[in-house]
Amino acid sequence: MLPEQPIRPLHDVWLRPRRVFRELASRSIGRADYLLGAAQGIAGWLALSRAQNAGTHSSIAEIFGKALLIGSVAGVASLFLMGAIYARLGARAGKPTARNQVIHVLAYGGVPMAASLIVWVFTALLTGEVTFEQDPHPDVEGFVALLLHAQFFAYVLLTIWSVVIQVMGLSEIQGVTARKALGLWILGQVVGFLALLFLMILIATLFPNAVTS
Repeated sequence: MLPEQPIRPLHDVWLRPRRVFRELASRSIGRADYLLGAAQGIAGWLALSRAQNAGTHSSIAEIFGKALLIGSVAGVASLFLMGAIYARLGARAGKPTARNQVIHVLAYGGVPMAASLIVWVFTALLTGEVTFEQDPHPDVEGFVALLLHAQFFAYVLLTIWSVVIQVMGLSEIQGVTARKALGLWILGQVVGFLALLFLMILIATLFPNAVTS
């Protein structure tokens, strides 16, 4: 019987996530987790920039600058926020899980979403600010319009793939079925959204001038 090949987390998590998360279970939170969290935050900020039509009033440099400064910090912060939420939900479900295991699932599970940064950068280099317009101008060339649709489809597909990997990761570390892990993932997202909404309301209440200015 041939010996099992060593695991390569960034490569193998795409198709063999359960084995990757079993391998990472004993490892502490490291640099790769932080970088993957930051990359996910940057990709999320770029998607938000398109939803907000940032390309109509901001340059490519401004959009990517904010993504690097704000998106990366938000990505790392959300990694630990969601890690704490899923660890607590897991404990309530009956199987306490170490924080480092949950962080690994969220960080490495988001590798496809982090990889979407390559698509964002490639598209922005070819099309410019129109990459971040929700409704591009009618005079946009056919090739550019096709490229923008392909880029958005790729981002959505990679994001869904990340969700699938994270659900499988939660299933592995919690020892539950994939269906139950999906419910846990959805519940965690709802709790995270409510926590973020509460934080935004609190900031708006305590610092109204900062919000309105």
